[in-house]
Amino acid sequence: MSFLIPAAYADAAPAAAGPAGTGFEWIFLVGFLVIFYLMIWRPQAKRAKEQKNLLGALQKGDEVVTTGGIAGKIVKVADDFVVLEVSDNVELKFQKGAVAATLPKGTLKAI
Repeated sequence: MSFLIPAAYADAAPAAAGPAGTGFEWIFLVGFLVIFYLMIWRPQAKRAKEQKNLLGALQKGDEVVTTGGIAGKIVKVADDFVVLEVSDNVELKFQKGAVAATLPKGTLKAI
């Protein structure tokens, strides 16, 4: 049945010289890591540091907004919780981590 499939004879091929472009692969990998650091790691670390500073500086009388969108004035600050006055005679207790931002003084009266 050799008339259906012709015999293939390999020419004498030159010996492989090893992987080409290994320097390019390393440059690509290092470039990828630099982009990952600059676009993801560093901004996230900066936001975490700012949030930690914000939570550490909370004090009675500050006007804040929670992550749920509730705005109020801090009445009491404990280790892990803050008590917000959101309306007359209405106080809510939140974890400190739920505070998203502080507002300038007088913002709640202007609303």
